[in-house]
Amino acid sequence: MKTKKAGNSQPRRKEILLVDDDDIFREEFAQCFDGYRIIQAANGTDALSVLKKANEIDLVIMDVRMPVMDGLTLLGKIKELCPELATIVATGYSSKEVVLKALRGQANDFIEKPFDIEKTRSIIEKVLNSGAKGYRSDSSDNAGKIEHVKEFLGRNASRKVSLKDAGDAVCISPKYLSRLFLEHVGVGFNEYKLKLKMKEAMGLLAQTSYNVDQVSEKLGYQNTESFIRQFKKLSGRTPSEYRRKLSTKK
Repeated sequence: MKTKKAGNSQPRRKEILLVDDDDIFREEFAQCFDGYRIIQAANGTDALSVLKKANEIDLVIMDVRMPVMDGLTLLGKIKELCPELATIVATGYSSKEVVLKALRGQANDFIEKPFDIEKTRSIIEKVLNSGAKGYRSDSSDNAGKIEHVKEFLGRNASRKVSLKDAGDAVCISPKYLSRLFLEHVGVGFNEYKLKLKMKEAMGLLAQTSYNVDQVSEKLGYQNTESFIRQFKKLSGRTPSEYRRKLSTKK
């Protein structure tokens, strides 16, 4: 993979995950909104598979009526998995109750089908500009690329993210990113990624009732002992000791 020269990168297009079981609707939507990068999923289960992997999704638009998993159920699971991710619910029938359920479920907004293109565009832009979590870095130079990678890692701290995943996000080779990251951040890519993961672990131990096995699983570890070992190496305490220490301070 060739490295792009500084100044040649185009601004990153916002990414929308469109979840709808209607193939024709998804294709028409993608054509109407080609200024965004549209990622398609045919149902809620497929959408969750996308979100559980390292990603740069800025907004999820989901239909209410879908097989396998309906839109409101998907909305609830997204809020558990990615609480700050922007969401819009699409409904093909005007039902005040459905809209209220969506908004109570913390959807940022809703659109009605068949959709009005300009109205839908306005809603999408409003939601994306409302402060919901997304990527704002200008990646046109090396410093911008590294900030983009740091945001990417922060957002995907609980997922498996390789150097190649991060390199692909900013269109540079893994080898070059490794050197660039060390130069700009002062620590290696893997060390930085591990510190972010352990910071998230500390938050989970402090703010939730998850046990150590559950925290380990949520952070993507297949082996709890490996999680405990890494946590102790960075914090000086095991997860259980860390939690007990917090409880004595209250």
